[in-house]
Amino acid sequence: MKNSLLILFILTFLYSPNNYSQQIYNSNGSNIGRVNDNQYYDGTGKFIGKTSGDNIYNSNGSNIGRIDDNYLYNGSGSMIGRTNDNYLYDRTGSNIGRIGGDYIYDGSGKLIIHVNGLSRKQIIVYFYFFY
Repeated sequence: MKNSLLILFILTFLYSPNNYSQQIYNSNGSNIGRVNDNQYYDGTGKFIGKTSGDNIYNSNGSNIGRIDDNYLYNGSGSMIGRTNDNYLYDRTGSNIGRIGGDYIYDGSGKLIIHVNGLSRKQIIVYFYFFY
């Protein structure tokens, strides 16, 4: 009996959706999205976009932007923002946010997003293109 329970626990753990995707929460703790293999989903599980290399695509497959050496560009090639260390700036250079570990704060320092297991690049892509 103990072996059966152990096997059931292991299988449940291995096939849990949280093991294959990184979760994104708002400041109230509500799930607002996830990333799985560089594919982005909203809080309802709907596919909203993906990355391939430094390019970002929407759910229709259209290129909506790219990251190039800490600069972010929209699908037309116009610069929309940049990052410096953990700070996030808009195209005019105004501070619009900060990454602090697994948290994103807006320009005034208010917590807006909590991420679970995302890379810095995934956090930046989510913030600029899907938030």
